[in-house]
Amino acid sequence: MVTIVAAWGQQPSRPEFEVATIRPSALSPEATVTARAHIDGAQVRWLSLTLKYYIATAYRVKQYQVSGPDWISSDRFDISATIPAGVSTTQMPEMLQRVIEERFQLKMHREKKDFPVYALEITKGGLKIVVNPADPDAAKSDANTPANTNVSGSAQGISIDFGPGSSYTFANNRFEAKKLTMANVVRALELYTDRPVVDMTDLTGTYDFTLEVTAEDYQAMLVRAAVSAGVTLPPQALKLLDGATLPSLFDSLQKVGLKLDARKAPLDVLVIDEVRKTPTDN
Repeated sequence: MVTIVAAWGQQPSRPEFEVATIRPSALSPEATVTARAHIDGAQVRWLSLTLKYYIATAYRVKQYQVSGPDWISSDRFDISATIPAGVSTTQMPEMLQRVIEERFQLKMHREKKDFPVYALEITKGGLKIVVNPADPDAAKSDANTPANTNVSGSAQGISIDFGPGSSYTFANNRFEAKKLTMANVVRALELYTDRPVVDMTDLTGTYDFTLEVTAEDYQAMLVRAAVSAGVTLPPQALKLLDGATLPSLFDSLQKVGLKLDARKAPLDVLVIDEVRKTPTDN
């Protein structure tokens, strides 16, 4: 077991934001979620995101790899910060680490744990989705560089804009993807399924495709996404998840040349030992 106390292996040279403020997020209307991550020059703002999201972003893991008290998945915070001159946005996670560690007095350790997962793979029949032309600017970006992201969701559907030009909408029993990387396909599927999803496709491009699901599966998928986002739902809504296996989603993926294969895989887990529910003053 590796212990992490106020840092993951203390790094004296880690960069830090010039200024950073943390505030509880304003309450959203009932059964809705609106979240945003935005970078504008030297200014970065995260709005209405959970502490679990911030920890996962800071340590470059997925949210299911963060284990802690229930409130880190429901209480939401806004963070505004200024990036120092000459510091690359590729170092944003390290700067966010320092903010979380100092303001939430975070202490945690890392473990290995076997997870039931879905492996996203290409079917034997091959891929049947639209591959977009290569982006000439893609080489200038880094996979770990935070990007502007806008999320909105309600009982009427979900829309996520990953920018630039990469997005999806899930409404009216239809999932429509535009310029999605496989990493973002995985992020999307994890919202709606009962297991983490691991990309095993080795695909590096961006893709357009549409998935059709039944009305029954659509409702169950919206409920699962709401639960993942920390929305409190009535018992009658949660009953939609009882025995929900989403056959139409699996069938639609097969039609575009993708499949989800259930298996187990060992993954890193960040286990929170101590954390403040209220951050220290700005």
